[in-house]
Amino acid sequence: MADSERPAELIARLAQSARATLPLLAEISAAHRSAALRSAAASVRADAACILDANALDCAVGERAGLTLAMLDRLCLDPTRLEGIAAAIEAVAALPSPLGETISRGERPNGLVLERVRIPIGLVGIVYESRPNVTADAAALCFASGNAVLLRGGSEAAGTNRAIHAAFVQGLAAEGVPRATVQFVPTQDRSAVGAMLGAAGLIDMIVPRGGKNLVARVQADARVPVLAHLDGNNATYVHAAADPAKATAIALDAKMRRTGICGAMETLLVDAAYPDAPALLAALLDAGCELRGDARAQAIDPRVLAASDEDWDTEYLDAVLSVAVVDGVGAAMAHIAAHGSHHTDAIVTEDDAIAAQFLARVDSAIVMHNASSQFADGGEFGLGAEIGIATGRLHARGPVALEGLTTYKWIVRGTGQTRG
Repeated sequence: MADSERPAELIARLAQSARATLPLLAEISAAHRSAALRSAAASVRADAACILDANALDCAVGERAGLTLAMLDRLCLDPTRLEGIAAAIEAVAALPSPLGETISRGERPNGLVLERVRIPIGLVGIVYESRPNVTADAAALCFASGNAVLLRGGSEAAGTNRAIHAAFVQGLAAEGVPRATVQFVPTQDRSAVGAMLGAAGLIDMIVPRGGKNLVARVQADARVPVLAHLDGNNATYVHAAADPAKATAIALDAKMRRTGICGAMETLLVDAAYPDAPALLAALLDAGCELRGDARAQAIDPRVLAASDEDWDTEYLDAVLSVAVVDGVGAAMAHIAAHGSHHTDAIVTEDDAIAAQFLARVDSAIVMHNASSQFADGGEFGLGAEIGIATGRLHARGPVALEGLTTYKWIVRGTGQTRG
């Protein structure tokens, strides 16, 4: 970024440079895209020392700045996590390409043949916080789906993001792909985000990944279509017919495996008729989880603190959990409807009819039966990686991967027909 270049000018320059690669991207074969992504993964591995050094500096600055443990957990890398980033790029490379897929085909009575064919969206802008893996995941998914991408990461991971981006585009370039295909915004000036949100005609879609405040700002200010998810205020309902061993194992994993991810359970709903509630709550408390509950939850275990009205609507991203005792599946679904964020909600029960009712009626992007909500992840869904989990109803819902980063066009073939 030149010293005299204003953020709006910077975003326009980067967006125009990225858009200039779109015709070439349209001609790259699926095999070539896969080879380029494998090269990018190899480049990330080759630059591991540089990336981890940059990350160590980011984490040290974050600790001094007082970042929460959840934020630090999202930010900090080690060799295992960095290998996971490279492996996720390779997983995307191995996925079948959706481009050119015929979604539907039909023939009209007049002989016109109509097809809907999957195509890229164009230039995708990603605005994200904390998680440096998003740099690689978003770049891989956008490139694999034929899109160019403009990345704007948060200040917490600025050094790490730059290092991952540099390695990724070096890998693409080794396979003859223009570096401009994956652009990185080199400034932390907040007005650069505003410039991206207002770049209608240059950026075709914005995807925000971060906290509620970031997503709310993007949705309020964007003049570009937005694909977003809000917070992961996820509930697990333990029904009266739940298997106690399953219920305890699922609850512990859903809350405590990693507390700082959007798939973590934030509310536990326990059926009033569930017979093993004391052991369930005790297992969570003994694992170091703070429980905040209603009066009936407090009566089960004296260590449960009183929940406030705000607790039911809070995404803690920490070892804190809201607990409510409910009277049946109807009350559980009503609680989720009132307080959930339409991200991921689960039921634990051996009653298949009750499970079917829950799965059909809970209006969330992901609903689960007898499984931890921490499976709410594109990799776990077999998508290789995800660009986010969309909780809205339009275009894409749930983990957004290759197919969610495409649109379609109609192809009409005739033999000389006119409307007359």
